[in-house]
Amino acid sequence: MNILLKQVLINDPQSPHNGQVLDLLIENNRIKQIGTNLSHENATVINQEGLQVSIGWVDCFAHFGDPGFEFNESFTSGAAAAAAGGFTRVFTLPNTKPVTDNKSLVEYAAGQSKHLPVHIHPLGAITQKTDGKELAEMYDMRNSGAIAFSDGLLPVQSAGLFVKALQYVKAFDGVLIQLPIDRSIGSAGLMNEGVISTQLGLPGLPSIAEISILKRDLDLLKYSGSKIHFTGITTKESLELIAAAKAAGLNVTCSVTPYHLFFCDEDLQDYNTYLKVNPPLRSRADMLALREGVINGTVDCIASHHFPQDWDHKICEFEYASFGMNALESSFSVVNHLLGQLSNQRLVELFSLNARNIFGLPSTHIVENEVAELTIYHRNQVAQLKKESIKSKSFNNAFTNIELNGKVYATINNGQLTIN
Repeated sequence: MNILLKQVLINDPQSPHNGQVLDLLIENNRIKQIGTNLSHENATVINQEGLQVSIGWVDCFAHFGDPGFEFNESFTSGAAAAAAGGFTRVFTLPNTKPVTDNKSLVEYAAGQSKHLPVHIHPLGAITQKTDGKELAEMYDMRNSGAIAFSDGLLPVQSAGLFVKALQYVKAFDGVLIQLPIDRSIGSAGLMNEGVISTQLGLPGLPSIAEISILKRDLDLLKYSGSKIHFTGITTKESLELIAAAKAAGLNVTCSVTPYHLFFCDEDLQDYNTYLKVNPPLRSRADMLALREGVINGTVDCIASHHFPQDWDHKICEFEYASFGMNALESSFSVVNHLLGQLSNQRLVELFSLNARNIFGLPSTHIVENEVAELTIYHRNQVAQLKKESIKSKSFNNAFTNIELNGKVYATINNGQLTIN
């Protein structure tokens, strides 16, 4: 396929063309030429005012459910949702059935993206069956295509086991991804513990459940000298702890979700089950602190925490609704809308470059003769996600019908042009 992008702003800090408005000609999945007034008689031409192009975006925490939960999301539907959200690479959770805790299941997941518009990077489980008792064969999974290791939605609770995992992956420069939740604290919690939970009469999940395990894991990280990425950070104190650890030279990074930046526990006063997520929406002060963390650089990446749920598990009483939000297709619009002051470079760091560096993804740049793995988007065009346009199998997205400033136009990846 030949594609000609006309007059697009190149947003790639490591490209000699960064910050310039130029044409890009793509032939046979490679950037053939960059310049002005380019033409090609057999190319699909994209010519819209205000378009930007960057290296393809990366989402480091998304649940596709295959194998075992394909009724919520398959690799095909998940990839379609990811491409609609501007992502060309997605890390999928190991919380499948069976659990992705061996090389065969890693190879199965990694092989699914050969003909899809999105590269699927499976996360291998840290422990067998994600039950937190015995380490899984992480070395074998690494050699079979696991990008990093995590017990996903069931974070490792044993300090002794987690430090062994940190030491284990250090041998091959691997990274652990931890969702910092102490599951023994507020295990029956349905939302953030605070004034709002009391007013609504709902059991709360206190922020100490996040902070205590994050402190513990930072101590284990210091002891082991390994690498850890915390995802789903929700509190101001957590950000402060991570910032201090970075200043002390620890190899720690973190990501936040778009919906924790946009919503807080006050938005739950109408018992909207689409906002029932875990970790929960925190206080307004925490929400504002997360936004500041994105602006000042404490936060390294945006992670969608895409967790589709079927109709029966969301359209019911709040107490019985399942946790999770469908989030891939709205991530960019939410962040760009909230934080329009972010520079073009900071935006692409959050959505692509930092994750590529942290997890050792293939290096690619917007230069001639390079493989074309690109995201094309508007920063100043209004987007409104409609239920009928959602590519995911599930519809539990709280941003449906909300006008947001920032729209993904297309992705180019795996030799495929996907236009929204």
